[in-house]
Amino acid sequence: MSKDTLPGLTACNYAMLRRATRKLGQFYDDVQAPSGLKATQQGLLYQIHIGNEPPMGAIAAALVMDLSALGHTLKPLIRDGYVETFADPDDRRIKGVRLTPQGRAKLDEAMKLWQVAQQRFEDVVGKDQAASLRAALGEIAELDFDLPSAS
Repeated sequence: MSKDTLPGLTACNYAMLRRATRKLGQFYDDVQAPSGLKATQQGLLYQIHIGNEPPMGAIAAALVMDLSALGHTLKPLIRDGYVETFADPDDRRIKGVRLTPQGRAKLDEAMKLWQVAQQRFEDVVGKDQAASLRAALGEIAELDFDLPSAS
């Protein structure tokens, strides 16, 4: 453990996870910088791409975020012409999201940089440990932490 780590952090799962998330986020953002995207934006473009014009609600659920946070994250991508929203033809209340041709080109550029970051992470952490980490985090994301209601 680094001498810069406060002793209280090591006792809290959330604090240590946030610390690791910030460190990893900075690393991926630095690698993504030449694309002009943040790592979160690259990830969102990728989810839209593989989702085949997914509804906003499905993206928000998959990324464990609310619709307003998703809308906030989409704004610069829409402004820059990488993404567009559209009304679902069967239910106009549902908004879908798709990449524009410019967005597909930006995603291709960003994915090349992501590969560099991913490989560097696996080189430092180890391929098996990185896979185990992703599996553990995926399982945690699926857990139900609802507290029992006070009656």
